[in-house]
Amino acid sequence: MKGFVLVSLFGLAQDTTHTYNALTLKQSVEIAIANNATVKTAEFQKEYASVSLTQAKGNLIPQLNGSINHNLNSGRSINTANNTYINSSLTTANYSLSSNVTLFNGFYLLNNLKKNQYAYEASKMDWQQSKDKLMLDVILAYLQMLTNTDLLEQARRQADVTGQQVSRLETMNKEGAIKPSDLSDLKGQYASDQLAYVNAQNALDQARYSLAQLMNVPYNKNLVVERIGVDQFDMNYGSSPDSIYQVAMQQLAIVKAADLRSKSFEKEVKAAKGSRYPSLGVGAGISTNYSSLATDNLNNKIAYESQLKNNYGTYIGAGINIPLLNNLRYHNQVAIAKIDYKSAQFTAQTTRIQLKQNIELDYFNMTASLDRYKTLNDQVNAYTESFHAAETRFTQGVGTTVDYIIAKNNLDRAKTNLIVARYDYLLRTKILDYYQLRALW
Repeated sequence: MKGFVLVSLFGLAQDTTHTYNALTLKQSVEIAIANNATVKTAEFQKEYASVSLTQAKGNLIPQLNGSINHNLNSGRSINTANNTYINSSLTTANYSLSSNVTLFNGFYLLNNLKKNQYAYEASKMDWQQSKDKLMLDVILAYLQMLTNTDLLEQARRQADVTGQQVSRLETMNKEGAIKPSDLSDLKGQYASDQLAYVNAQNALDQARYSLAQLMNVPYNKNLVVERIGVDQFDMNYGSSPDSIYQVAMQQLAIVKAADLRSKSFEKEVKAAKGSRYPSLGVGAGISTNYSSLATDNLNNKIAYESQLKNNYGTYIGAGINIPLLNNLRYHNQVAIAKIDYKSAQFTAQTTRIQLKQNIELDYFNMTASLDRYKTLNDQVNAYTESFHAAETRFTQGVGTTVDYIIAKNNLDRAKTNLIVARYDYLLRTKILDYYQLRALW
């Protein structure tokens, strides 16, 4: 994946006179998901939860342990062969194999398993949510870069138009055909247009930096992004806030994560309650031993294999542990688990409320941005006619510089606002698409 990042990003170097490959929205999202630290952290948390789930499953499996001990003793010690004190050197060996299993402990192990299962599923949803949120952030940064690219081009055209008029007036001024103040006024406007271009270039650089930061890659001044097709600008968004909310409730990872975490803490309460019940367990084992001083009735040393066979023994047993007084530890564990459960329930409820509020607000903003776009489109058309008339009069020498500048500024401002409104509307639709997990490219 790292190789893909480098090829996709740094293969985009270009200049204005050659063909180049622009970074697509899909590539931007894929690079960001592969590199972003927040997504990586969420993935690590998922892996931690997976290990905890594996351990919870392992707790249900009977334990089996073996032991092998060999000792060399010198000085006064106990002869394990006849249980008497001796003052000599000897070697001993012990072998054992034991197993135990919990039969009942208030269903603590089962509830703990279910708790960890829900926690693991919640961590997967957290990971997905981090990717979903990052995807939305990348889309916003991507659209901001497109907006600033168009604004830069608009600023360039504005400056070019004014520059052409300045050149024309400079020629006329040399011939004494205009007032010098007309030229100075227009030069002042040209300086303002050049400043607007500088500011637009800086805004584009900042948008480029923000996108690179989200993708967690080095800044590349030559980074460009692919244009959004005309088909993306659908002016008739069909879904209603209620339908969007219903889909989001079923689709969004943030909702699923909150519900799963609530179920996990519910099982934690039951597991904590199980700690207050008696626990029942059974165990079994086999063992044998060897001593270098072991002898038979004729004081002959007993062979190693014979001792292991003769000393072989088994046991089986059951035990019950009854918690009577534990400094309120189990009581407080239950109380804390109940608080965690109530907190998780509140979070799940709040998530739904905030989601509905956000959808309604974003839908209102989308509707307002569409109305603003339509109004600004009419304004651009009107100011275009006014500017053409003012430009014709100014070129023919019957219009004033002030009238020309006012008409030009009105048109430039309307065009700039239209660019912003167009991408703002697209941005709002992408946010609503995100709630429904629609295809975003």
